[in-house]
Amino acid sequence: MIRFIDLFAGVGGIRIGVTEALKEFGIQSKCVLSSEIDENACLTYNLNFNEKPSGDIRLITESEPFDLLLGGFPCQPFSYAGKRMGFGDTRGTLFFEIERLLEKYRPKAFLLENVRGLYTHDGGRTFETIMGKLHGLGYGTYDLLLNSSNFGVPQNRVRLYIVGILGANPGMTLATNLGAADSHRFKNEYTLFDDLSISRHTVGDVLEKEVDEKYYCSEDFQDRLRKATGGNLSILHGYRMMDYRGGQSLHSWDLGLRGECTDAERNFMTLLIQNRRKPEFGRHQDGKKLTLEQIKTFYTDDDILEVIKSLKAKHYLKEEDGKFNPVCGNMSFEVFKFLDPDSISITLTSSDSNRLGVIQNNRARHITPRECARLQGFPDSFKLHPLDQYSYKQFGNSVSVPVITAVMKDFIRSNREVLGW
Repeated sequence: MIRFIDLFAGVGGIRIGVTEALKEFGIQSKCVLSSEIDENACLTYNLNFNEKPSGDIRLITESEPFDLLLGGFPCQPFSYAGKRMGFGDTRGTLFFEIERLLEKYRPKAFLLENVRGLYTHDGGRTFETIMGKLHGLGYGTYDLLLNSSNFGVPQNRVRLYIVGILGANPGMTLATNLGAADSHRFKNEYTLFDDLSISRHTVGDVLEKEVDEKYYCSEDFQDRLRKATGGNLSILHGYRMMDYRGGQSLHSWDLGLRGECTDAERNFMTLLIQNRRKPEFGRHQDGKKLTLEQIKTFYTDDDILEVIKSLKAKHYLKEEDGKFNPVCGNMSFEVFKFLDPDSISITLTSSDSNRLGVIQNNRARHITPRECARLQGFPDSFKLHPLDQYSYKQFGNSVSVPVITAVMKDFIRSNREVLGW
């Protein structure tokens, strides 16, 4: 029996992945402590595990003994005050709570998950501090970056995983693999781990066949999309709705969201966003404001002054100190990205998951909370929060369950003799 604690538990994704891995080795397990501060996440956790997590980890002082610590801890700034070997002080950060419990209970192993940016946060010093503290407690560690899309999860999600063993250096066969950089590359050049025998999954595999009408975009928005696409909405697979980039994008002026635009006005805006990033106009990647003389180098029609005046009146274009820039009102789009059913999703986030969309049966809709859960590899038996707004946030914050399972299986398989499991 492996006893574990589930810290920064969210809705329990790490717990599901780890217990599934343990089961495959015939190892029974028991969660002796869970901790999560968000009340709505606690509600979802309780729905699925019949257990309400303890609240703020900083207030938890006692636990039953445990063999394994799990934690998807938040990344926070660390202080550096000239400590020996350059390691700073973790006190005041949430990682300190992991450190505190590891030091007090000395479990045999741990599994931690975090964003890939932890590697480079504060010039790499934050990661150096964390690893220094873990090593100082006597744990050998192994860290790697993995993309969920390589584990049968149709989502481009790169995350950092750290495993540790008390008194030993973990062996692992898995190694860092960033996977396809985006959905377009995934369709042509994807990498799978052969030894895991994982099949390739796409967004189309997780879509519900019938969804409630509340998930469909408004008829006005859909009508504008149809007008812009000639009635064939499937053209929008993989498209973004944004006002500051070209490529596979539709813009507010294409849809007439602030007033219908003429062909000349649409052409002007298209040329503006295509050209304003050119190095001869400055080295800022985005947000570059151009003068009239600069614009005349790529928009050469005689109607330029009339077009500018009209676009300013409709609030597609703004002028500041004689320079012009698009008005980027991206929140005006009901959906900011239509996922390609034949590829993978962009990374789910807690703030934007509800604004991802798909085209299904030539209609535009938002992805549903259940589809978000599937994009993270949660089983359909997983119970969702009764309010959609919290489900979207929770799955945007969650881990990809099959990746946790794969990491834990490899960890056990590669270190079973040392672990004694």
